[in-house]
Amino acid sequence: MSLIELKDIKKTYVMGDILLPVLKGLSLKAEKGEMLALTGVSGSGKSTLMNILGCLDRPTSGEYWLDGAEVSKLDNDARAMVRNRKIGFVFQNFNLLARTSALENVIMPLGYTASHMSEKEMVEAGKAMLERVGLGDRMDHEPSRLSGGQQQRVAIARALVNKPQILFADEPTGNLDSHMSDEILDIFREINANEHVTIILVTHEPDVAHRAKRIIKLVDGEIADDVILEPTR
Repeated sequence: MSLIELKDIKKTYVMGDILLPVLKGLSLKAEKGEMLALTGVSGSGKSTLMNILGCLDRPTSGEYWLDGAEVSKLDNDARAMVRNRKIGFVFQNFNLLARTSALENVIMPLGYTASHMSEKEMVEAGKAMLERVGLGDRMDHEPSRLSGGQQQRVAIARALVNKPQILFADEPTGNLDSHMSDEILDIFREINANEHVTIILVTHEPDVAHRAKRIIKLVDGEIADDVILEPTR
């Protein structure tokens, strides 16, 4: 079974007496180890789709199967458990705690999800992840002492510390210059290739989308194109 399978997913928002359909019957599959991009202009539905895929929201109708389990009907608490176990997020604005070191930012999720780990084990896991993204010499730095690219590396390390099956990156290079953007996208590709984490980039930038191995383009809440650039190994 595919890691991700959507069956006729619809999402309609109710605004007073007005029904606003945002997703209009999406069906797709994604396999473990894929690196794909969700693209489309503002209002195309890509953020709504990411929220459903990331178990941040539920569809109005349809089925969402994740790793063999149907998750679209789960309540908020059950969806939170799925997120904690299987999903990591990286956002455009980094979302780091300001007066907290890089290491403390990275290990923060373990306090909620890794009760089996000792504090020493959590710290070692955080250090390993910061080394993994090239910040072994910045562990004690607060975000204000880090560049934008370094802050995004911390955010990636934090998203990966729980060893998720899926990593969502929502406009991850939106606040970075072209050089830093390339470095961050190289990290995603390396993680995908070496650790087989499924990575889903959400972006409106064609050059970012083309760093993925598959591009799914949304137009007005429907899949307009689904192109494989590189086969998943």
